[in-house]
Amino acid sequence: MKALSTAVICSLGGGVILSSCLSKERKDTKHPNVLIAISDDQSFVHTSFAGCKFVNTPGFDRVAHSGIFFTNCFAGSPGSAPSRSSLVTGRYHWQNESSGQHASSWLKKYVPFADALKANGYHTGFTGKGVGPFQYARNELDSLWREENAAGKAYNSIQYKKGDPSDERPAGGIGATNYYANFLDFMKKRHEGQPFYFWYGATEPHRAYEQDSWRRNGKDPALVEVPEFLPDNDIIRGDLLDYAVEIEWFDLHLTRILNYLDSVGELDNTIVIVTGDNGMPFPRGKALSYEYGVHVPLAISYPEGFPGNRIVNDPVSFADMAPTILEMTNTKPEGMMPIFGKSIVNILKSGKSGIVDETKKYVFAGRERHSSSRWNNLGYPLRSIRSEQYLLIWNLKPELWPAGDPQAIDTETGKLRPMYGIDEKGIHHSDWAFTDVDASPSKSFLIENHNDPNLKRYFDRAYAKRPEFELYDVKKDPYCLTNLYGNPRFSTIEKEMKTELLRELERSGDPRVVGPDKEIFESYVRYSPIRDFPKPE
Repeated sequence: MKALSTAVICSLGGGVILSSCLSKERKDTKHPNVLIAISDDQSFVHTSFAGCKFVNTPGFDRVAHSGIFFTNCFAGSPGSAPSRSSLVTGRYHWQNESSGQHASSWLKKYVPFADALKANGYHTGFTGKGVGPFQYARNELDSLWREENAAGKAYNSIQYKKGDPSDERPAGGIGATNYYANFLDFMKKRHEGQPFYFWYGATEPHRAYEQDSWRRNGKDPALVEVPEFLPDNDIIRGDLLDYAVEIEWFDLHLTRILNYLDSVGELDNTIVIVTGDNGMPFPRGKALSYEYGVHVPLAISYPEGFPGNRIVNDPVSFADMAPTILEMTNTKPEGMMPIFGKSIVNILKSGKSGIVDETKKYVFAGRERHSSSRWNNLGYPLRSIRSEQYLLIWNLKPELWPAGDPQAIDTETGKLRPMYGIDEKGIHHSDWAFTDVDASPSKSFLIENHNDPNLKRYFDRAYAKRPEFELYDVKKDPYCLTNLYGNPRFSTIEKEMKTELLRELERSGDPRVVGPDKEIFESYVRYSPIRDFPKPE
């Protein structure tokens, strides 16, 4: 097997034009191709390279073996839209106005790096889920909005058809887009010798899953390692195995893309970046800034550009991806807003493992709103800072419910639905409460059993209100169960991280910190369904 040379980049977007002399110039400069493969809702531990026994990811593992495996990649946010926004602009989502908020509009002025690559002569495009969910221009009235997805031109025309003999999907919840076939379509349309940038954005393992699809896919419940913030039982194990089936579908198409690039001699000259946009769609995962919500897998390979077979522990951020790609492709950020992420090319080219850049001590993330989950569509603002060992979370409005309000209003009758969304038969309805957590067997099990004294701690960890500040030693406590904030033994760490967090928020102009309108995020229009919840008393 050839050494890998495709840098599958976590989550960027963009495009720019090729100069007339690029084909001649490339003979000497070898402009690298760029491949970004990004799964939809996958936590950092869930690759076989990382040691997970119930998921098999040969594609990711190939990139990690031939390139660099990053143990501490911090997504832009624990939610997909703001996280992807950060990746393609090199900016924190709170800097991008509506273009950094879930299900809002993407403004033209937030130019993604894909545009810059296109201007530099790259053939650009994407398949599957691009930079979203955002609303792009629908008509001429949306004069300030971007028309094309921030990941580039869409290649999604080739679809699996249910009932067709060629439909190989292993589970009912998997999307219809044939990612690999669309990638081949994209490659057929590039000019000979033209470098390419391609974003492969799977919609897996985003929910909903086909429950118990793991059974016919030969998965073994005994191999599952249940994170300690969830109870260990057959329901949770089965849900995690259904999640694994979808991760493996993402990885299958990645493997096919890598094999194709290898077969045509392009792999060694491709920067491959493989990652996920945020953590697993389980209680206390996605939408919250704990390890399983914002810490994601990351492997980067480029055999002709930097030495591989390394494991790096430096904290890296999605905001670092755009400047890294621009530097490695010798592309100017034409038209882009000021970039706040830091290129990690020095780390990639160092040849070192472990901690490489001692100056890169911290990375940052945050969130505002996720789904429609509170009265008046309010979000849950938080900011977080992560070092190699510690995670500090600032919950700016601890009076709000972090996973969404516990009681919704029936839009037809105007009456309150039952508390926690549990009907008179004891059955939980996922759309009635805590709707920042995706509907799932795991979610319903915790809620339906919230009065069980043996299970109440799991319910509280997932849904109860939080203190304003939380501090975790993620090396000793990767499940973020023991809040160290206020413990005198950690006062120095606590003070330093709070100082550094506030400094970065001020440097980046976060409206929550530097105002004048600290509530500006609540004013951005949501272009997705809005639920009704009672006004807090």
